[in-house]
Amino acid sequence: SIVEHAPLSSEFMKNTAGNQEAVTTASMSMSDLPYYFKKMNQMKKKYASDLLIHIGFEVDYLIGYEDFTRDFLNEYGPQTDDGVLSLHFLEGQGGFRSIDFTAEDYNEGIVQFYGGFEQAQLVYLAGVKQSIEADLGAFKPRRIGHISLCQKFQQFFCADGRDFSAEVIAEFEAILALVKKRDYELDFNTAGLFKPLCKETYPPKEIVTLARALEIPFVYGSDSHGVADIGRGYNTYC
Repeated sequence: SIVEHAPLSSEFMKNTAGNQEAVTTASMSMSDLPYYFKKMNQMKKKYASDLLIHIGFEVDYLIGYEDFTRDFLNEYGPQTDDGVLSLHFLEGQGGFRSIDFTAEDYNEGIVQFYGGFEQAQLVYLAGVKQSIEADLGAFKPRRIGHISLCQKFQQFFCADGRDFSAEVIAEFEAILALVKKRDYELDFNTAGLFKPLCKETYPPKEIVTLARALEIPFVYGSDSHGVADIGRGYNTYC
């Protein structure tokens, strides 16, 4: 599956703060879409005898901008084979802030805004729940991406590298219950293993165990942002 980051709402982008590189590099632009579909469909045909290639988007769940996302999916969803719905931005200091750009940016814009790492975790997980329940139309992705992305910089904030309180575990359990209820699937994302302040899959082992007990399906993803990233961790974890 090739699921490039879908364009962000221009209105949303006006309401972002912090390091603007986190926003400008987060997605393709609307003007990229014709070339993206043309190139991907050329690849599908070129390698059809060797590979089944799916084309789609990793769609950002933008809190408060659901109408934009629904309209986008209604227009471009019919051209896709696959998709992931992910949360990368939360309202924070000065506007919407990226949660996964740098530890310092996350700390300044999100963690301090909400009063601590645990509070930021809970806000992120509440946003994931909201994304699962959101009405984004018939082409809403059924796979929820990296539900523990809020842990990307966990070793920056936690001396032992982990801080899952009972409240945080309860929020993960609530997410899993909603995924099960909706008959959705989860992204088993190995990118976190290679992040120096995370060093775990998204989600980590104990959350995977809870999900498997509910018979929630996982789909492996290397979350590749370059050729060297493709297939990372597959032979070890899948």
